[in-house]
Amino acid sequence: MAVYTEVSLTQASALFESLGLERLTALQGCSGGIENTNYFAHTEGPSYVLTLFERLTAQQLPYYLRLMAHLAANGIAVPNPAPNAQGEIVHTLCGKPASVVNMLAGKSELAPSAAHCAQVGATLARMHLAGRSFAMRQDNLRALPWWNETVPVVLPFLESAQSALLQSELAYQNHVATLAHYAALPRGPIHADLFRDNVMFLPDAGTDGAPVLGGFFDFYFAGNDAWVFDIAVCLNDWCVDLDSGATVHERAQAFLAAYAAVRPLEVAERTLLPAMLRAAALRFWLSRLWDWYLPREASMLKPHDPTRFERLLRQRIAHPHATGLPQTAPQLETPA
Repeated sequence: MAVYTEVSLTQASALFESLGLERLTALQGCSGGIENTNYFAHTEGPSYVLTLFERLTAQQLPYYLRLMAHLAANGIAVPNPAPNAQGEIVHTLCGKPASVVNMLAGKSELAPSAAHCAQVGATLARMHLAGRSFAMRQDNLRALPWWNETVPVVLPFLESAQSALLQSELAYQNHVATLAHYAALPRGPIHADLFRDNVMFLPDAGTDGAPVLGGFFDFYFAGNDAWVFDIAVCLNDWCVDLDSGATVHERAQAFLAAYAAVRPLEVAERTLLPAMLRAAALRFWLSRLWDWYLPREASMLKPHDPTRFERLLRQRIAHPHATGLPQTAPQLETPA
């Protein structure tokens, strides 16, 4: 959520007026994230998030925004895009496609407990089930085809050991994609980027003292893909020690148990979870290498250090059974 396109209060106010929203009183640029221009937009009533899309086109955006609207209509706590009088939810501001969504209550939990992870797991499972009835389809744009295209672009910047690891893992993931278990994975819309900073928790605990999840946001990497890949992305952020990449078993077990209580994992998913954990580590190591070495100019841009996901990938290769699944679960042999 860097700021690539400067927007004035006057420009944003005109858009809010056209959408029939409350009068805009303040606009605050967001420093997190790296893909789009984002502002917190405060009105005389509710607060919103104004997004200008720097990479996604107006033709691509309906998938993401309509998915959010579909999930919201099916009881999943996600931002709901504001339509204009014609029902359109993709708008234009400063020559860029734009959206306005309600701001979720609460704050991100950057030091989650097992209880936080359980809330995320259960809500992710409900989101996956709700997405089954979503009529639109778009492939995950940061999946294997993108990895194959992008690895040659970043290789010149890497040391020999990093280059060897990246190419070896890419070859392994291309192999996994040919397996029967991979073809059997259940699929549907996934968030694909559900890190700790993309989830809100309310400040007050529930009546049982458990954390209360306020919602998921930032769906602009969403796409149709294997649900277990979404699970792997979450496990790689919510359920690991960020400094070492080692699995925190209590959190991983809580996440998977809560997810499975809503939607039990199929055999193919349990078998391929170690491979998908490696795939998720590869995907974010690769995208962070790309943003680190080939950055775009932006006000407030803070590119993320890619070495975190290099460490994580090495951990996932060295410890394939550290998934949070019971040791009796079937697992694919995953050679290093």
